[in-house]
Amino acid sequence: MATTNDLKNGLVMVIDGQLWQVVEFQHVKPGKGPAFVRTKIRNVMSGKTVDKTFNAGVKIETATVDRRDMTYLYQDGDDYVFMDQETYEQIMVPRETVGDAVNYMVENQDVIVSQHDGQVLFIDLPATVTLTITHTEPGLQGDRSSAGTKPATLETGYEIQVPLYMEEGSRIKVDTRTGTYSGRVTD
Repeated sequence: MATTNDLKNGLVMVIDGQLWQVVEFQHVKPGKGPAFVRTKIRNVMSGKTVDKTFNAGVKIETATVDRRDMTYLYQDGDDYVFMDQETYEQIMVPRETVGDAVNYMVENQDVIVSQHDGQVLFIDLPATVTLTITHTEPGLQGDRSSAGTKPATLETGYEIQVPLYMEEGSRIKVDTRTGTYSGRVTD
């Protein structure tokens, strides 16, 4: 058992028999009245996000989550295969569980797989990943009708907005939290 003072982003709690992950939280001490904690939590299984308020100091039940360093190997139909970096054991994770992480995963990429009682809950990616642009239209210098960006398709098939000067074959950093262009990679 923990209290609301122990809340942090990524913590998994058990509420009414379901697993909920803290997306963000804020401790609030109003001018009058007791302090409370305002949270945004996400249901680990359904992906539903809700706002929930707890009184300060209230006990909450936390779930034991095993976070393991794994390597994404390949896609097998609708499943994704990951290998534990310590035991070399391979696990298959369904597309629904991997979620939006598929937009940023390339083969042999290191990820963190979070499990509870042997069931995969979610995949944690690094804050930024390096990907290659496979298709984009040539940008014209001086064309500012689209605020200096253009669409580009990445090696994963995901499409993002990049600066006009980017070309096919360019390696870029992509922020996995927001899905946006983060910078150019110079080798």
